Amino acid sequence: MNCVSINLKTNEIVIKIDDKAEQEEIITELSSKIVELKKMYQEEKTPIRVTGKILENKELEEIKEIIKKEIDVEVKFDTPTTLGLHSITRSYKKDVGISETTFHKGSLRSGQRIEVEGSIVVIGDVNSGAEVIAADNIVVIGTLRGLAHAGAKGNKEAIIAASTLDAVQLRISNIVREIDRDEEEIREHAYIYVGDDKIVIE
Repeated sequence: MNCVSINLKTNEIVIKIDDKAEQEEIITELSSKIVELKKMYQEEKTPIRVTGKILENKELEEIKEIIKKEIDVEVKFDTPTTLGLHSITRSYKKDVGISETTFHKGSLRSGQRIEVEGSIVVIGDVNSGAEVIAADNIVVIGTLRGLAHAGAKGNKEAIIAASTLDAVQLRISNIVREIDRDEEEIREHAYIYVGDDKIVIE
C-alpha cells in the first residue's frame, strides 16, 4: 500500500496523498509514516504541506490531527476547500502536470487580453470581447463570456473550468468549439477538456 508519499524539501515537508486512496488507507499509512518522519525531523519548525487528493473538511481534520499528535508544526493543505466549487476541484484531479499558475484578481473587460506561459486563475468574470490565453489551464472563478484559449502552445491535456459558462467559443490547443447560444443553455460549474479530438463540456 503506497498512497502517501513524503518529500523533504529545504523549507517545508510535502505529504502527497494519492487521488484514489480511501480515507481509511490514508489514515493507516499516514500514522506509520508520521512516526518515521518524526525520527528524521531535524528542525521542529519546518511546516508540512499536504497536497494531492481533494479532501473534505472532516478528512482534513483527521489528517491534521494525526500529524499534530506526533509533530507540532504548521500544517497547510493544498486543497481548494473554501471555494466550494465542486466541479472546478475536478480540474485538479486531472493529471495535467504541474505548471506555473498566475492569479488575476478582478474581471476582464471587453478589449482586455491576458496571455500567460503556464496556467491562469481569473478571480472575476471574463466579459465578452475579452481574451484569456494560456499555454496550460484556465480556471475562471466567475462567468466566462469572452474567449478562453487553453493549451495555446499545443497542450491538448489542458482544461478550462468556469463557475458559469456563457461563452460563444472555446479553444483548447488547435481544437475549437463554437457554442450556439440558442441551443446550449448557460452552464454552472463547467468543466471543459479534449476527448476524441473534440472539446467536451461537462
